[in-house]
Amino acid sequence: MSNLLNPVEPFLRMERIPHIWCPGCGIGTTVNCFTRALIESKTDVQKLALVSGIGCTGRVAGYVKLDSFHTTHGRAIPFATGLKLANPNLNVVVYSGDGDLSAIGGNHLIHAARRNIDLKVICVNNLIYAMTGGQTAPTTPNDAITSTAPYGSYEPAFNLPHLVEAAGAIYVARWTTYHVRQLARSMAEAFQKKGFCFIEVLSPCPTLYQRRNKLGDGLETMKYYKECSKVRHGAPTSEVALSMTGEIVVGKFVDRERPDYRELMQHRFADTLGDRYVEAGELVCG
Repeated sequence: MSNLLNPVEPFLRMERIPHIWCPGCGIGTTVNCFTRALIESKTDVQKLALVSGIGCTGRVAGYVKLDSFHTTHGRAIPFATGLKLANPNLNVVVYSGDGDLSAIGGNHLIHAARRNIDLKVICVNNLIYAMTGGQTAPTTPNDAITSTAPYGSYEPAFNLPHLVEAAGAIYVARWTTYHVRQLARSMAEAFQKKGFCFIEVLSPCPTLYQRRNKLGDGLETMKYYKECSKVRHGAPTSEVALSMTGEIVVGKFVDRERPDYRELMQHRFADTLGDRYVEAGELVCG
């Protein structure tokens, strides 16, 4: 019997396995991609902090063997912002779901992108509030049936890549849980960027979203991702909105540079305080 460990195991709290995610859920797949991105990018995990909000994806913080913080609902980004500004040497990752990040946390999402806070945001989008009963989320496509829209959703859904690009994100990508190699590569690429990076990952929710909408199980959803995804790197984000059963545009949509929040703050302090400003960003009273 081989004593070789799965390369993912050193990054997991194995004493907490098995996990609580439903059969066919894609969140575990995203965690596998994340750990492989850490290996590929040679990221120093001693200088990495992972912050999650509330929801199915929020449980990631409890399964990874990293310095992690499971925060209150919708507040992952402000907690992560505080960590990053207090210790700029940290590589801070926000790992949460579409409901947590774009609904109750939506205000924090757009302003962190606007400020270009140096955060890596991984948004697992299963198109529904999965943990709390299958309610309509800001990402739920038109006509989809949910517990709060039994006759079909009629609210316009967020196009998350378009939203965060418009707000100022410097790196925006979307993949599905079928695209494991591309997703891991994209995560590794984001680790090399300085500024607000956003990766949307489409993931099945067989228990609530797929079942209610008669879309099959997790395997059927993976087949759908395979057959209906179209890779369009650099596609205008205004053209990548999702529908319930239509084409899925995936790829890296935005990759640009602009000063991050701390750089802007340092420049302002240097301009206004002159010799009293220290390179490290600390103020000396004089």
